[in-house]
Order: sequence, then C-alpha cells, then structure tokens
Amino acid sequence: MTSSVTASPAAAIRRIRIQVNGQEHECEVRPNRLLVDFLRYDLGLTGTKEGCGVGVCGLCTVLLDGQMVASCLTLAVFADGGEVTTIEGLAVGAELHPVQDCFIEYGGFQCGICTPGQIMAAKALLDDNPTPTEEEIKEWMMGNLCRCTGYYKIVESVQRAAGRLRGAGAGDGATARQGPAGARAGRLAAR
Repeated sequence: MTSSVTASPAAAIRRIRIQVNGQEHECEVRPNRLLVDFLRYDLGLTGTKEGCGVGVCGLCTVLLDGQMVASCLTLAVFADGGEVTTIEGLAVGAELHPVQDCFIEYGGFQCGICTPGQIMAAKALLDDNPTPTEEEIKEWMMGNLCRCTGYYKIVESVQRAAGRLRGAGAGDGATARQGPAGARAGRLAAR
C-alpha cells in the first residue's frame, strides 16, 4: 500500500528576509532552494560559482554571518535573517578589497573559475586570523581546489593581503604597486 502526501502550495514556499552584500531582500523561496541557486538565479549574483555540488571544491564559498559556508550545501531558508557576503560585496565602489587586489597583483589566479571562492575563503581566514603563517594559509585553503596553479601564488596573494590589511609598509611588499605586476609597470613607466 502506498500513500502520498501533497503539501499545499503555500506550505511549499517560505518567505525569507536576508541581507546580501549590505542590501536587504525579502523573497519567497522553496524550502529546498540552495543558497548558491538563490544568489545566482534569484538575485543575479553570478560571481559565486557551483562546481562539485557536494561541498568539496570551494567554488561556491560565501560568508554567512561572517562564517565561511559552502553555498551549494546551504539552503537559502537557513540564511533567513542572516547576512550573506559574496564576491560582489567585497569591493567598495571602484576600490577592490585588499584580498581581491592582491590576487590580481600577485597572480593568485589563472583561469578565474575558482577565484571567487578562493578570495572569499582568504577573507574569512584573514578576518579570523590577521597574521596567519604560511602553513595556516595552506591548511585553511585546502577546501578550495584549483586545477591551474600549484597554489604558491594563491598562498603568496593571501600573505600579501594579510600584510596590506595590517597596514604593512613597502618593506613587506604589501602596498599597492609592490607586486610583480606593479614592478613591471614601474619599469615600463621609467622608460
């Protein structure tokens, strides 16, 4: 004998209030709507990527109430009343967040598909630990896969961002225009 339970259409939809990148949203979502899909398809924030769909690649990393989460495993209803920060929410106007700036300056990405997740994980690390060692950076970033690099440029980018966030001077190589791209630009300008 089989039985089926049909939920009323009203029960299938939940109303949530969520702050995303500083902007308040009140939306209706199905209880099984993943946060990554809500961000990408309902809000149009396509910087957050979905790779594996099982929480192991790190492409979908966002911050929920300041904590790093895999948005491919997190239901949108779980974020109800919370604050989500995506890659789109890091820059202030035209000014990149120091982690974003250092990933560009020090070559912390190749094809770019994993970069949003890498940057969000790095931000979470530096929020939690402003002075991480190289080993702590490597351990923290283990959950973010990159098929293009050997990770050393990612680690260097995080180290430089840590220095920049601490206000380190030029001696640390952490200020703008101190990285390889900046050095090349400086040499070209001097010609």
